[in-house]
Amino acid sequence: MSCKESKEETYTNIENLRVLYSSGDATAWPKPTLDSLIDKRTFIDIGVLPEITFPKDNTYSKEKVALGKTLFFDPRLSVSGQIACASCHNPELAWTDNTTRSFGHDRQTGGRNSMTILNSGYAHTLFWDGRASSLEDQARFPIGDPLEMNEQLNIAVDKISEIEGYKPLFEGAFGNDSVSLKRIQYAIATFERTIKSPKSKFDKFISGKSDKFTDEEVLGLHLFRTKAQCINCHNTPYFSDNKFHNDGQTLFGTKNEDFGRYNVTKNIDDIGKFRTPTIREVSRTGPWMHNGHFPSLLDIVEFYNLGNPAVIQKKYLGTARDSLIPKPSPFSRKLHLDKTELNALIAFMETLSTPTRRILLPELPK
Repeated sequence: MSCKESKEETYTNIENLRVLYSSGDATAWPKPTLDSLIDKRTFIDIGVLPEITFPKDNTYSKEKVALGKTLFFDPRLSVSGQIACASCHNPELAWTDNTTRSFGHDRQTGGRNSMTILNSGYAHTLFWDGRASSLEDQARFPIGDPLEMNEQLNIAVDKISEIEGYKPLFEGAFGNDSVSLKRIQYAIATFERTIKSPKSKFDKFISGKSDKFTDEEVLGLHLFRTKAQCINCHNTPYFSDNKFHNDGQTLFGTKNEDFGRYNVTKNIDDIGKFRTPTIREVSRTGPWMHNGHFPSLLDIVEFYNLGNPAVIQKKYLGTARDSLIPKPSPFSRKLHLDKTELNALIAFMETLSTPTRRILLPELPK
């Protein structure tokens, strides 16, 4: 047997793969199949989540977390007094709401699916279009959005400052009871950074517990990093490259058209690009994609297997909108996965989810 044949056998035999992937040594893993556009020097493979890093200008304290948690569940930040951050990010629904697109003020429907805040402390930008540069920055957007909480930011601050029960919470978190928008943002962001997944079945498997995975799940992990090419975008222990890609879901020329990142940057190269979501907890965060149009994980893997087919309205070719026709990512190509491989890929993705953990709801100050 040649050296090449021996290596191929090692990388296709399930038991060999089980030994490699569960060795506790990622350097022993088969090399990932990376697109030529991926910078191999900066590429970071999947793995166990590291500890959360808190920014120097918003350090951790349990008092700040307690304040942020209370504000997160307080609907008085909205103009109606009925919508809180937790309305779209329910802890019992993997910190999302499991609806296609969320309801907001006056039961208006938003334009996009609510992303989970689980592990959001690892995100470099927030929202599908990356318009928020940090969790601190993100916290102000829903309050003032007319489709969400619909409250003027200064009025929201005034309402919180008039609630006597908040004074000791602000004092404990910041040293005095002064209420400001910045302090509200910083407290909510600190709380959100503590919303982190415990170790998943995947984490335990690659850390040495080789019996945690079925043969199908081992195959799915290997496909994820090789033939299925998911690793091109869903890399790092966060399972996201924190970048923006056009996966063919702009829905150009339809009532659901969404230019994504372009709406923020106005850079024509960003048309149709959306932030790569983490796929940790993915089996619990459906429906999927920025528009919530994918009701099952099978729909998603089939979509990518077909090469992310984007339907372009031909009536726009040669018109004033011609220059706005989105160009799908070069990563989009047919994968030729068979049914067994698709099922294995889904089985692996499901190992990234963890059981629902109950959270004690805060008693709102009066």
